[in-house]
Amino acid sequence: MKSILLAVTFVFFALSVLAQVKVNEKRIEQRIFELAEFGKNEKGEGQRVAYSQGDIAGRAYFMDLMRKAGLEVHIDFAGNIVGKRAGKDPSKKPIAFGSHIDMVPNGGNYDGAYGSITALEIIEVLNENKIITDHPLEVIIFQNEEGGLVGSRAMTGNLKKEALSQKSASGLTIAEGIKAIGGNPDRLDEVIRKNGDLAAFLEIHIEQSKVLEKQGIDVAIVEGIVGIDDWDITVIGMANHAGSTPMNDRQDALIAASKLVIAVNEVVNSYEGTQVGSVGKITVPSGAPNIIPGKVEMSLQMRDLSEEKIKKMFADVEKRAEQIAKETNTEIKFENLNLASTPTMASREIQDKMVQAAESFGISYISMQSGAGHDVQEMAKLGPIGLVFIPSKDGISHNPKEYSSPSEMAKGANIMLNTVLLLDKSLTLKLK
Repeated sequence: MKSILLAVTFVFFALSVLAQVKVNEKRIEQRIFELAEFGKNEKGEGQRVAYSQGDIAGRAYFMDLMRKAGLEVHIDFAGNIVGKRAGKDPSKKPIAFGSHIDMVPNGGNYDGAYGSITALEIIEVLNENKIITDHPLEVIIFQNEEGGLVGSRAMTGNLKKEALSQKSASGLTIAEGIKAIGGNPDRLDEVIRKNGDLAAFLEIHIEQSKVLEKQGIDVAIVEGIVGIDDWDITVIGMANHAGSTPMNDRQDALIAASKLVIAVNEVVNSYEGTQVGSVGKITVPSGAPNIIPGKVEMSLQMRDLSEEKIKKMFADVEKRAEQIAKETNTEIKFENLNLASTPTMASREIQDKMVQAAESFGISYISMQSGAGHDVQEMAKLGPIGLVFIPSKDGISHNPKEYSSPSEMAKGANIMLNTVLLLDKSLTLKLK
C-alpha cells in the first residue's frame, strides 16, 4: 500500500511539474549572443579556442552568471568550472549537467555553448520557482572539449600524462593551457572522481547533422556515443629537385600520403555499419613547387560504437601503409595521440525520463546514436548518463553558420529541466 501511495504521489508531482515549469526562451538566446562576443576577431569570426584570451574572458563572464544564480563556483585543478547548488539531502549524490564553451577555430556559437547555457537556465528556473531538489545539483563547464574532452577526461582520471605536452589550438600545450585558465597540471590527481560519485550526468547539444531537420523531429534522445581514436602520421621520403629528378627515381612523400588517404577511405568502407574514418589535416613542410616533398605530416581519426572495430580498422590501415611505403620507397610512422574516448551507452532509465518529459510537452523525438564525441561520455565513468540533441540548421556545425532557433533550443531545454526533476524524485524513491 505504501509503495502504491508513493507511486501515485510521484505521478502527481511529475504531472504538476511538467505542466508548470518551463525555461525562458528569450534568455537562452540572449545568452547565446552575449557569449558569442567573447573571442571574436576583427572580422567578427568566432575564435574562442581553449586557453585563448577569448576563452578566458568567456569563462569569466559565465562564472559571473553562475554566481549571480546563487551557485557556489570554483575552478578545479584541471581548469573545469564547477557550480554547486545544495539539495534537501546532502547525503545524496549530485545530479550534474553541463557542457563546454570553447570552440574550434572559426567555429559557431551554439556547439557547447547551448548546453552550458541550458545548464545555467535549469538553475535559474528552479530559483524562480523556488524549487529545491532532494539531490544536490552541479553545473559543470568542461575545459577544452574540442581538443579531445580534456577537462572531462581529467575528472575521470583518463587524461594521460603524455597528453599534457600536446599543443592546443591556442598554441599552448595542454599543461600550459590548464595554468592559463586557473588550474594546476601538477595536481590533476586531486580532481579525479570515482564511479558512483554522480547520481546522473546530463548534456544537451546541437545535432551537428541533418537527421532531425530532414525528418521534422524536435529532438533526438541519444542511445549511445561512438568511440574516437586519433593518430598523427609522418610520411618520410627524400626531398629533391622537382625538375631534374626522374619520375621513376623519386621518394615522394606526398605520393605515399595520397595513396594512404585513399587507403583509409577504402578500409573504412570495407566494414559494415556506420563507422567513419577521416584524414582531416595534411602538411607538406617543404611547400615549394620545385621541391619533391621529402616529408608529409597528416592526421587520422576513426569513430564507431565498437572499440574492437576501431582497432581492426586501424590494423588494416597499418597493413596498407606498409604496402604503400614499400611501393613508394618511403617510411610511414603512426603515433597515437593518447586522446582516445571509448564508446558509451546512455542510461535506459534516463532515456525513459527524457521520453516522459518530451511527451508531456508534446515534443516529437527519435532515438539516435551520436557520431560526435561529447564530455557526457567521459562522465559515464562516474554515473548514469543522458544526452539530448536539437536540430542544427542545414546540419551545419563547427562553422560560423551554425544555428538553432530559439524555439528549438527551448524545447530541448525543457526536456533537460524536467528530466532533472523527474530523476530527482525517481532516484529518491529507489533509495527508499
